[in-house]
Amino acid sequence: MSADSPFVYLCPPARLVTIRFDGAELLLPDGENLAASLLAAGIDSFRHTRKSGAPRAPFCMMGACFDCLVEIDGVSRQACMQTVVEGMDISRPVGATHD
Repeated sequence: MSADSPFVYLCPPARLVTIRFDGAELLLPDGENLAASLLAAGIDSFRHTRKSGAPRAPFCMMGACFDCLVEIDGVSRQACMQTVVEGMDISRPVGATHD
């Protein structure tokens, strides 16, 4: 996990599990918030808007805005409402329905 985020140092050590994000393997803390863990790992764009292609990332962190929308094991989900689980296969959605 990247130490680029100052928040990484505030979190107690956790068991790291392997997930895949757009084909790349990442080690993230088991059971922690997925959006926060991806941000701490250096992922700064979770999806792109259909109209302009603008990159989007978590904004509200409480499930209201859909800016953190990702596909988890082929199903569109809000990353801020998910926890990290070993073996997750996450990708940026193609043709996201929320702009």
